[in-house]
This record gives sequence, C-alpha cells and structure tokens, in this order.
Amino acid sequence: MPDRLRKLDMILGSYTNEKYKVLEKTLKRSNEEIIKDLIDSGLKGRGGAGFPTGLKWRLAAAAPGDEKYVICNADEGEPGTFKDREILDCVPRKVLSAMAICGKVIGAKKGYIYLRGEYKFLVPKLQAEIDLFHQVAKQFNLDFKIEIFLGSGAYVCGEETALIQSMEGKRGEPRNKPPFPTQAGFKNMPTVVNNVETLASALMVFKIGPEEFRKLGIQDSHGSKLFSVSGDTPKPGIYDLEFGLSLAEFVEEFGDGDTKAVQVGGASGFCVPRKKFAETTIGYQGGLVGDSLPTGGSMMLFNSSRSMYNVLKNYLDFFAEESCGQCTPCRIGCQQLKIGIDAVKRGIKPPEYLDQLLKLTDTMKITAKCGLGQSVANSFSSIVTNFIEEMIY
Repeated sequence: MPDRLRKLDMILGSYTNEKYKVLEKTLKRSNEEIIKDLIDSGLKGRGGAGFPTGLKWRLAAAAPGDEKYVICNADEGEPGTFKDREILDCVPRKVLSAMAICGKVIGAKKGYIYLRGEYKFLVPKLQAEIDLFHQVAKQFNLDFKIEIFLGSGAYVCGEETALIQSMEGKRGEPRNKPPFPTQAGFKNMPTVVNNVETLASALMVFKIGPEEFRKLGIQDSHGSKLFSVSGDTPKPGIYDLEFGLSLAEFVEEFGDGDTKAVQVGGASGFCVPRKKFAETTIGYQGGLVGDSLPTGGSMMLFNSSRSMYNVLKNYLDFFAEESCGQCTPCRIGCQQLKIGIDAVKRGIKPPEYLDQLLKLTDTMKITAKCGLGQSVANSFSSIVTNFIEEMIY
C-alpha cells in the first residue's frame, strides 16, 4: 500500500478520554498565536471550496460588530458524502472544542450547529455532548454557548449564505456576495461558517502543531482528508487518507478491478475516466487546475456495468430538483440540460447538439448565483466529454 493510502485516523481518532485538554491548552494562548498556527498549518476548508481557515478566522476577528457568531455547517447534502455524520456521531467534542476556540478568537459568545434535517436522529446524543461541553466551559471561565439548528432538507442550504438565510427564518437561497459572512453574516453580524471536518481538522492542528500537520499532503494541500468511498467497490466506508494520492493509487486500493470512472466530489464534482487515473491527484486547488482535483469527500467508483448516461441523468434530476430557482441560469439551465441529453439519446437531436449543451454549462458556470448552478458544469462536461459514445448510443 502506498504511504498516502495508509489509514491515519487523525480526524476520527478518539478524543473522548482527553476531557477537553486540547481546548484547555489552546484557550490559554493568544488569539494571534492561534490564528498563526492555522495559517502556518495550511489548513483549508474541507467542504470543497478550500478557503484558508486561518484567514477566515482572521477576517472575522478584525471585522467590527457588537455580536459575532460561529456556525458549524453540518448540512451534509452532497450525494455520496457521509463523513460529517460520522464525526458528529463519534467525536463531537472535537467539533465543539474547535467552535469554542473560534469563538474566543473572533469574539463570539454564540455558536450554532446547522444540522441536516435527515440527521435528526443525532440530536439526542449531540445535545448531551453540548450540555457536557457547557459544564466544561464554566470550569474554563469560557462564555460560549452552542445550539443545534435543524435544517429542512434543502441541498442549497449547504451554501453558507443560503444556510444563514434559513437560520434567519427566510427562504433558503444564496445571498449576493460581497459582503461575505465574515463581514455580514448571521443577523448581519460577522460570522464564521466552517464545515464539520474543517473544525475537527483545526483541533488536530492545535493538538499536534502546524509543523506536524504540514508534513502530510502536498503543495498547497496539507493534512489528511476523510473520504466517503461508495459505488462499485469492495471496500465502501469512510477513510482518513493523506492529500496528494493519485487516482490510480486510490483505484488500486478501492476499485473492484474493473473501475472505468471515479466521480470525485459528488454530483457537483468531476468525473475522471480510467485513462486519466495516473495523472490525476487529489488536492485543494480551488477547482480543476492541471491534474489536481478538489473534493469535499465523496469518491464514487463506477465499473463497466454502469451507464454513464444514466449517471449523468441522475445528477441532472438531482440538480433540477434541488435548485432554489432564484436565478435563471440554474433554474432553466438544469431543465434544458435534462431535456437536451434525453433528446440526443433518443435521436431527436443530432450528436452535435451536445456541443450546444456544453456551451450552456459554460454560461451557467459564469452566471449562476451560487455554487449549485456553477458546479453543474463540472459533472456534465467531464461525463459528456469523456463518455460521449454513451451519451449517443
């Protein structure tokens, strides 16, 4: 097994018996020292966008505001992703500790866990951990309270501004940016919104130090990452692996011997064909840059028995259903893409019509208001381009 495929168990490793020792130690440090550790570690957001975590905390800390907030984004709605649920179920103290540290750094006294509606079953256990955390906080003279906010099942609320809209009792749809949440977020106050895994990883930085954290990964992608592995694989599950592994290494370990494609990053990610496995690595570069791909965690494997046309159609059905409908490019674009590939498959439209649909996705990527409409182009263009024969015949 290649080194980068060794199981690290950093993120899901036990924190139960440590009784908030990392939190206690970190609270004694200055805010600037804490931020510096995050920046030096190179930790980037684990939700897929890859924004530097330390920079986000620094921006919120510097922003003026009578009240500030910390929000844990636990609206894990990306198809094929199920690792945040495991973190909250197995090691919630890591998330709560990191939220408290963030609260100290930015000057927030209130934190929220925005929990996906389908994860309601986690509430009793999670609330018990929060109650225990509040007792510990008193011992540390820490004025920081955490509440659970239950979402209503909208995929678009995984986007931070749509999440904030939902929390404010409004329709869950993205806001215009700027201003960003670090300037004007929840209740129009400076707010840090971090993914569940980002917070757990931040606590690992505070536990082992930025130097040790940076030893894992490559280039601008440091640390380890939780991967939700599903599809045609004999080893489905959640794995804590190092950044920088190639898809060839990944498929060798998790494939069934007949893997023809890997969908990296869920429905909003990129589909990589077999011929590109060796040249593609997993890393946060903010998009498809050269041969590096980011992922929020979802890794779906497909073998030769799968129709990539059906896979794409399934993704488009999902996007059309989950679009909030606020902007025309996404609302109309998703519907037209569905109609278009069906027309080509049935022979109503010529194969050349796929070129027009690809141009439509380019337009959506530029003009859609949020990541939902913008990311449709990822899966559509990568599947159509690499498996065009399956779109036609």
